[in-house]
Amino acid sequence: MKLSELLAPDRVVAPLEAEDKWVAIRRLAACAATSGAMPEAALGAVEDALITRERSMTTGMEHGIAIPHAAVDGLPDVLAVLGLSPQGIPFETLDGSPAQIIVCLIIPRDKKLLHIKTLAEIAKLLGRVEVRERLIAADTGASALEAIRDSDG
Repeated sequence: MKLSELLAPDRVVAPLEAEDKWVAIRRLAACAATSGAMPEAALGAVEDALITRERSMTTGMEHGIAIPHAAVDGLPDVLAVLGLSPQGIPFETLDGSPAQIIVCLIIPRDKKLLHIKTLAEIAKLLGRVEVRERLIAADTGASALEAIRDSDG
């Protein structure tokens, strides 16, 4: 699935302010619940799954990108929440840079194959410098989503 299909303006946190990746992950998971994209009752399990996954191996990539992700039982579909932090958040990225673009991906456990394809699509999209620049400059969910839709072809 493409990132543009997984997001909505109310699932973009811009700016995302957090002192570390653990707070950032919790804020993005909470956004998924408060936006109605997943049941509030699932929030604890989603946070636990994301944090467990992150502890096993960082999801911080290069170029200021992080894609924390986890598979969770009981969700109907894949969903994403985007956090944009122009100042950056320490995320133990592969190149040591702070994460400015954080895509939190929450996947139903029974859709594992879709999970892998979706991660690849997101990494490919965010690998483009012009996409990253537009996202970091976005100050609303609508402008971030527009930047993704323009590039997610």
